[in-house]
Amino acid sequence: MKRTNLYCVMGHPVAHSQSPWIHARFAELTGQQLCYTRRDIAPDDFARSVHAFIQEGGRGCNVTVPFKFQAAALATRVSARAQLAQACNTLTFEGDQILADNTDGAGLVHDIEHNAGVPLCGKRMLLIGAGGAAAGVLGPLLHAQPAQLCVANRTLERATELVVRHQALATLQKTELSAHTLSGLDTQFDVIINATSSSLGGHGVPVAARVLAPGALAYDMMYGAPAQGFMDWAARHGAQPRDGLGMLVGQAAQSFAIWRGVLPPAAQVLAELRARLNGGAA
Repeated sequence: MKRTNLYCVMGHPVAHSQSPWIHARFAELTGQQLCYTRRDIAPDDFARSVHAFIQEGGRGCNVTVPFKFQAAALATRVSARAQLAQACNTLTFEGDQILADNTDGAGLVHDIEHNAGVPLCGKRMLLIGAGGAAAGVLGPLLHAQPAQLCVANRTLERATELVVRHQALATLQKTELSAHTLSGLDTQFDVIINATSSSLGGHGVPVAARVLAPGALAYDMMYGAPAQGFMDWAARHGAQPRDGLGMLVGQAAQSFAIWRGVLPPAAQVLAELRARLNGGAA
């Protein structure tokens, strides 16, 4: 295996991840040669695992739950968007340098606005969660210029910390940015995004149905079986449900472009992946 060709996704758990198939398809369609695998990392073993992967010849990795904050802290160079988020989903290894970036927000916004056909400018938005997933997308969501963006979390302190860090950008974009607890929400929103791991853990929907405006887009960053409960809840209450498969493919396309210098056809791969999953393929 050539040293320039080895990539992976690191997380816990990652057995469900479609990233290896996505990147293999990207490589096939763009004429690139690479090997992309899953690596399930113990919660206290992330830094050692990254350095071990580099020693094996790894050139980059995607980072998922629960290591996005650790990945940003481990890097020697951090992009502007990853620095604002203080979270990273894309690491690139160049010599003794570890470069951190975050493509999650770009993938999410593209999926909502282009694939789902829902413009975010002027909308009332609710972002549920204040962990690494939420931190990675808040900046790009603000760049889309919603009228209002509320970050709601189980603990108000974490939501407030995230809001304070992004307040200057919100002011620049003329977006009303605020922090709330999950139980303190009494406003209806046009777009609701679940950035918590509640779906993955099977813990149910973290907010009450009263947050859904008529016809709202209810988006879960998870996909497949973990997202089904949230999507069923949204449909029962008259919202437009959507899972995070398009975000997954979109952020992967941006990571692939960072690593290989070519942007793959994300729309084609998303359509193929949905057909593959709907057909029951493993």
